[in-house]
Amino acid sequence: MIFDGLREDIAAFRQRDPAARNAIEIVLCYPGFHALAVHRLSHALWNAGFCLLARFISYLGRIITAIEIHPGAEIGRRFVIDHGTGVVIGETSTIGDDVTIYHSVTLGGTSPAVDSHNQVGLKRHPTVKDGAIIGSGAAILGPITIGEGARVGANSVVTKDVPPSVTAVGIPAQVIMPRDKTKAKEFQPYGTPSDGCPDPVLQTIESLRGQVSTLMERVEELETQLEDTGEIPSEKRDSKAG
Repeated sequence: MIFDGLREDIAAFRQRDPAARNAIEIVLCYPGFHALAVHRLSHALWNAGFCLLARFISYLGRIITAIEIHPGAEIGRRFVIDHGTGVVIGETSTIGDDVTIYHSVTLGGTSPAVDSHNQVGLKRHPTVKDGAIIGSGAAILGPITIGEGARVGANSVVTKDVPPSVTAVGIPAQVIMPRDKTKAKEFQPYGTPSDGCPDPVLQTIESLRGQVSTLMERVEELETQLEDTGEIPSEKRDSKAG
């Protein structure tokens, strides 16, 4: 079962990384694949109750790959860690099928969650749905959900749910564009559209500038109307303009 899953993982690496020439190169030279293979083993041991052994194997994998995946994390099929250095995936993280993440991504936890029965230690890390892409340096924090097919841009900090099939960027992350449904399954390296990614801060500034210009034009119209009716002498208006 584990080996069948690894074959699918190798195929996923070949599909999403144009630098991967063949399966042998992936098996020998890709730390993202090595970390995933170690996790498949440690996760099986964790589920079987061998928690200390699972943590030790996971720790060895971290030393070798510089990628930290807690053996309790649930990871789906065809998962790809591209480059990989600095990736951290916490204990209660859940990752769906066909997900891609890049180096320095953190799926981190907040303070231990408490359910309606006041039981501590439940879900405290993110859930990443099928087909999502998390760009390099992004931090996904807390028991939130990254929707199916969503994209998180590089270096973003996400603390709230991201809807399916959108792109989110920034600190804190904001949804900047819905994804074209006809291209929803197309792979986008680093989670960033190749046709440009609008800056939400710049968009806000431009919107404010437009509103100020409209208000200034309206004020001038009103002053002209009041001047025509004699309520504001023209010389007083000229002095205000000066």
